Amino acid sequence: MSVITEMNAGEVTEQQMHAAPLRWLAHVVSFVFHPLFIPVYLTLFVLYVHPLLFAGYSDLMKIRLAATIFVNLTFLPAITVFLCWRLKFIDSIYMDTQKERFIPLAASMIFYFWGWYVLRMNTGVPEMFREFLLGSFITIIGGWLANIAFKVSLHALAIGGLFCFMLLLMFNAEGGSAKYFAVGTALAGVVCSSRLIVSSHRPFEVYAGFLIGAISQVLAVLV
Repeated sequence: MSVITEMNAGEVTEQQMHAAPLRWLAHVVSFVFHPLFIPVYLTLFVLYVHPLLFAGYSDLMKIRLAATIFVNLTFLPAITVFLCWRLKFIDSIYMDTQKERFIPLAASMIFYFWGWYVLRMNTGVPEMFREFLLGSFITIIGGWLANIAFKVSLHALAIGGLFCFMLLLMFNAEGGSAKYFAVGTALAGVVCSSRLIVSSHRPFEVYAGFLIGAISQVLAVLV
Protein backbone atom coordinates (compact mmCIF):
# COMPACT_ATOMS: atom_id res chain seq x y z
CA MET A 1 0.00 0.00 0.00
CA SER A 2 2.81 2.38 0.91
CA VAL A 3 4.56 1.55 -2.37
CA ILE A 4 1.46 2.54 -4.33
CA THR A 5 1.15 5.76 -2.36
CA GLU A 6 4.79 6.60 -3.02
CA MET A 7 4.33 5.88 -6.73
CA ASN A 8 1.25 8.14 -6.88
CA ALA A 9 3.11 10.85 -5.07
CA GLY A 10 5.94 10.53 -7.56
CA GLU A 11 3.51 10.81 -10.47
CA VAL A 12 1.92 13.94 -9.04
CA THR A 13 5.32 15.51 -8.52
CA GLU A 14 6.31 14.75 -12.09
CA GLN A 15 3.04 16.23 -13.38
CA GLN A 16 3.62 19.35 -11.34
CA MET A 17 7.14 19.65 -12.74
CA HIS A 18 5.79 19.44 -16.28
CA ALA A 19 3.03 21.93 -15.44
CA ALA A 20 5.39 24.52 -13.93
CA PRO A 21 6.86 25.75 -17.26
CA LEU A 22 3.36 25.95 -18.74
CA ARG A 23 2.10 28.01 -15.81
CA TRP A 24 5.14 30.26 -16.04
CA LEU A 25 4.49 30.81 -19.74
CA ALA A 26 0.82 31.50 -19.04
CA HIS A 27 1.84 34.14 -16.47
CA VAL A 28 4.12 35.79 -19.02
CA VAL A 29 1.36 35.84 -21.64
CA SER A 30 -1.11 37.26 -19.10
CA PHE A 31 1.31 40.09 -18.29
CA VAL A 32 2.38 40.90 -21.85
CA PHE A 33 -1.24 40.94 -23.05
CA HIS A 34 -2.66 42.67 -19.99
CA PRO A 35 -5.95 44.46 -20.78
CA LEU A 36 -4.29 47.83 -20.18
CA PHE A 37 -1.82 47.19 -23.00
CA ILE A 38 -4.19 45.90 -25.70
CA PRO A 39 -5.43 49.34 -26.90
CA VAL A 40 -1.83 50.56 -27.23
CA TYR A 41 -0.77 47.43 -29.09
CA LEU A 42 -3.65 47.75 -31.53
CA THR A 43 -2.98 51.47 -32.00
CA LEU A 44 0.68 50.82 -32.81
CA PHE A 45 -0.41 48.07 -35.20
CA VAL A 46 -2.74 50.31 -37.23
CA LEU A 47 -0.22 53.16 -37.17
CA TYR A 48 2.95 51.31 -38.13
CA VAL A 49 2.05 47.88 -39.49
CA HIS A 50 -1.19 48.25 -41.43
CA PRO A 51 -0.22 49.63 -44.85
CA LEU A 52 -3.08 52.05 -45.54
CA LEU A 53 -5.24 52.91 -42.52
CA PHE A 54 -3.02 55.81 -41.39
CA ALA A 55 -1.06 56.23 -44.62
CA GLY A 56 -1.37 60.02 -44.63
CA TYR A 57 -0.13 60.52 -41.08
CA SER A 58 3.27 62.05 -40.39
CA ASP A 59 5.54 60.56 -37.73
CA LEU A 60 4.63 63.37 -35.32
CA MET A 61 0.90 62.82 -35.83
CA LYS A 62 1.33 59.10 -35.19
CA ILE A 63 3.26 59.76 -31.98
CA ARG A 64 0.58 62.18 -30.77
CA LEU A 65 -2.21 59.70 -31.43
CA ALA A 66 -0.34 56.85 -29.76
CA ALA A 67 0.37 59.09 -26.75
CA THR A 68 -3.32 60.05 -26.52
CA ILE A 69 -4.38 56.42 -26.46
CA PHE A 70 -1.67 55.50 -23.95
CA VAL A 71 -2.61 58.26 -21.53
CA ASN A 72 -6.38 57.72 -21.65
CA LEU A 73 -6.65 53.96 -22.04
CA THR A 74 -3.54 52.72 -20.21
CA PHE A 75 -1.86 55.25 -17.93
CA LEU A 76 -4.92 56.80 -16.25
CA PRO A 77 -6.68 53.45 -15.58
CA ALA A 78 -3.42 52.06 -14.18
CA ILE A 79 -2.99 55.07 -11.90
CA THR A 80 -6.57 54.66 -10.72
CA VAL A 81 -5.94 51.04 -9.72
CA PHE A 82 -2.73 52.06 -7.94
CA LEU A 83 -4.45 54.85 -6.00
CA CYS A 84 -7.37 52.60 -5.06
CA TRP A 85 -4.85 50.10 -3.70
CA ARG A 86 -2.86 52.71 -1.77
CA LEU A 87 -6.04 54.23 -0.33
CA LYS A 88 -7.19 50.75 0.79
CA PHE A 89 -10.26 50.72 -1.43
CA ILE A 90 -9.00 47.44 -2.86
CA ASP A 91 -6.77 44.79 -1.27
CA SER A 92 -4.65 44.01 -4.32
CA ILE A 93 -3.69 45.65 -7.61
CA TYR A 94 -4.71 42.35 -9.23
CA MET A 95 -8.36 42.99 -8.26
CA ASP A 96 -9.04 39.35 -7.45
CA THR A 97 -12.66 39.84 -6.37
CA GLN A 98 -15.74 41.29 -8.03
CA LYS A 99 -16.06 43.97 -5.35
CA GLU A 100 -12.55 45.28 -5.98
CA ARG A 101 -13.31 45.88 -9.65
CA PHE A 102 -16.28 48.25 -9.33
CA ILE A 103 -14.39 51.51 -8.74
CA PRO A 104 -11.53 50.92 -11.24
CA LEU A 105 -13.95 49.84 -13.98
CA ALA A 106 -16.25 52.80 -13.30
CA ALA A 107 -13.30 55.18 -13.52
CA SER A 108 -12.13 53.47 -16.71
CA MET A 109 -15.50 54.19 -18.28
CA ILE A 110 -14.71 57.91 -17.96
CA PHE A 111 -11.23 57.56 -19.44
CA TYR A 112 -12.38 55.35 -22.31
CA PHE A 113 -15.29 57.67 -23.07
CA TRP A 114 -12.96 60.66 -23.17
CA GLY A 115 -10.49 58.82 -25.39
CA TRP A 116 -13.27 58.20 -27.89
CA TYR A 117 -14.94 61.60 -27.48
CA VAL A 118 -11.85 63.70 -28.25
CA LEU A 119 -11.30 61.81 -31.52
CA ARG A 120 -14.86 61.12 -32.65
CA MET A 121 -15.20 64.35 -34.65
CA ASN A 122 -11.67 64.24 -36.04
CA THR A 123 -12.23 63.26 -39.66
CA GLY A 124 -8.49 62.75 -40.06
CA VAL A 125 -8.77 59.67 -37.87
CA PRO A 126 -10.10 56.67 -39.84
CA GLU A 127 -13.67 55.74 -39.02
CA MET A 128 -12.68 52.17 -38.19
CA PHE A 129 -10.31 53.34 -35.48
CA ARG A 130 -12.93 55.65 -34.00
CA GLU A 131 -15.31 52.70 -33.98
CA PHE A 132 -12.69 50.65 -32.15
CA LEU A 133 -12.48 53.30 -29.44
CA LEU A 134 -16.27 53.39 -29.13
CA GLY A 135 -16.31 49.59 -28.98
CA SER A 136 -13.71 49.69 -26.21
CA PHE A 137 -15.90 52.10 -24.24
CA ILE A 138 -18.92 49.82 -24.72
CA THR A 139 -16.76 46.88 -23.61
CA ILE A 140 -15.95 48.60 -20.30
CA ILE A 141 -19.65 49.23 -19.71
CA GLY A 142 -20.48 45.61 -20.53
CA GLY A 143 -17.67 44.36 -18.31
CA TRP A 144 -18.81 46.53 -15.39
CA LEU A 145 -22.40 45.31 -15.71
CA ALA A 146 -21.33 41.67 -16.06
CA ASN A 147 -19.11 42.02 -13.00
CA ILE A 148 -22.23 42.58 -10.91
CA ALA A 149 -23.25 38.97 -11.57
CA PHE A 150 -19.86 37.22 -11.92
CA LYS A 151 -16.12 37.92 -12.05
CA VAL A 152 -15.77 38.43 -15.78
CA SER A 153 -12.29 38.01 -17.23
CA LEU A 154 -10.84 41.43 -18.07
CA HIS A 155 -8.19 39.80 -20.27
CA ALA A 156 -10.91 38.09 -22.27
CA LEU A 157 -12.83 41.36 -22.63
CA ALA A 158 -9.82 43.06 -24.18
CA ILE A 159 -8.71 40.21 -26.41
CA GLY A 160 -12.29 39.65 -27.60
CA GLY A 161 -12.36 43.25 -28.80
CA LEU A 162 -9.01 42.85 -30.56
CA PHE A 163 -10.18 39.64 -32.22
CA CYS A 164 -13.36 41.23 -33.56
CA PHE A 165 -11.53 44.36 -34.73
CA MET A 166 -9.12 42.20 -36.74
CA LEU A 167 -12.09 40.41 -38.27
CA LEU A 168 -13.81 43.68 -39.20
CA LEU A 169 -10.53 45.08 -40.51
CA MET A 170 -10.15 42.12 -42.84
CA PHE A 171 -13.49 42.83 -44.54
CA ASN A 172 -14.08 46.55 -44.17
CA ALA A 173 -10.78 48.32 -44.82
CA GLU A 174 -8.41 48.66 -47.74
CA GLY A 175 -5.28 46.71 -47.11
CA GLY A 176 -7.12 44.21 -44.93
CA SER A 177 -5.58 40.77 -44.86
CA ALA A 178 -6.51 37.34 -43.56
CA LYS A 179 -3.09 37.13 -41.92
CA TYR A 180 -4.07 39.87 -39.48
CA PHE A 181 -7.20 37.96 -38.54
CA ALA A 182 -5.13 34.79 -38.15
CA VAL A 183 -2.83 36.60 -35.73
CA GLY A 184 -5.84 37.92 -33.81
CA THR A 185 -7.32 34.44 -33.61
CA ALA A 186 -4.06 32.95 -32.36
CA LEU A 187 -3.65 35.68 -29.73
CA ALA A 188 -7.23 35.18 -28.54
CA GLY A 189 -6.65 31.46 -28.09
CA VAL A 190 -3.34 31.91 -26.29
CA VAL A 191 -4.57 34.65 -23.94
CA CYS A 192 -7.84 32.94 -23.01
CA SER A 193 -6.06 29.63 -22.47
CA SER A 194 -3.50 31.36 -20.26
CA ARG A 195 -6.21 32.84 -18.08
CA LEU A 196 -7.78 29.43 -17.61
CA ILE A 197 -4.41 28.03 -16.56
CA VAL A 198 -3.24 30.64 -14.06
CA SER A 199 -6.31 32.54 -12.88
CA SER A 200 -9.26 31.69 -10.66
CA HIS A 201 -11.69 32.24 -13.52
CA ARG A 202 -14.20 29.62 -14.49
CA PRO A 203 -14.41 28.85 -18.23
CA PHE A 204 -17.77 30.64 -18.40
CA GLU A 205 -16.20 33.86 -17.08
CA VAL A 206 -13.52 33.76 -19.76
CA TYR A 207 -15.89 32.87 -22.61
CA ALA A 208 -18.41 35.49 -21.51
CA GLY A 209 -15.70 38.16 -21.37
CA PHE A 210 -14.56 37.25 -24.87
CA LEU A 211 -18.09 37.47 -26.26
CA ILE A 212 -18.77 40.80 -24.54
CA GLY A 213 -15.57 42.26 -26.00
CA ALA A 214 -16.35 40.98 -29.51
CA ILE A 215 -20.02 41.97 -29.50
CA SER A 216 -19.12 45.46 -28.24
CA GLN A 217 -17.03 46.05 -31.36
CA VAL A 218 -19.92 44.97 -33.56
CA LEU A 219 -22.28 47.32 -31.70
CA ALA A 220 -19.85 50.20 -32.24
CA VAL A 221 -20.06 49.63 -36.00
CA LEU A 222 -23.86 49.43 -35.95
CA VAL A 223 -24.42 52.51 -33.80
